[in-house]
Amino acid sequence: MSNTPADDSAENSAAIDTRTVRKLADILKSTGLTEIEVERGDLRIRVAREITVSAAPQQAYAAAPAPAPMAAPAPVAVAAPVEAAPAARKGDEVKSPMVGTVYLQPQPGSPAFIKVGDKVGEGQTLLIVEAMKTMNPIPAPRAGVVVEILVGDAQPVEFGQPLVILE
Repeated sequence: MSNTPADDSAENSAAIDTRTVRKLADILKSTGLTEIEVERGDLRIRVAREITVSAAPQQAYAAAPAPAPMAAPAPVAVAAPVEAAPAARKGDEVKSPMVGTVYLQPQPGSPAFIKVGDKVGEGQTLLIVEAMKTMNPIPAPRAGVVVEILVGDAQPVEFGQPLVILE
């Protein structure tokens, strides 16, 4: 008799798993994430996709824009504005330590943690990255001035993606 309830619960969890897995797969597609995991009680589901196919185009896209601006300033006399943009990014990049969603303020409707031109101290919270419903404050690695904020509020971010430039 103990096998029958176990079989029934296995069938029920299989039905739940299918719907949940499909929803998680849709989330992966729409956000560009490579992995997502959900846990409900004893049920734990992890959905991941291979990035070997998508990694090559991303590297190609990253490589393609870099040579184009470098090639343009040499023959063109209007190189000063193009060089000014990289000069503004000479500060330290604060990168995302994880995949998630970035938030620029502690709560909706609250003022942002930082804005361009703000002086920040070492360890001061610059923004939050939410990963698996956990809010992770991203601290300033050192004291400095916020030169640029490279992400928008509620934007998905990848591991290692630059978020803020500090000078």
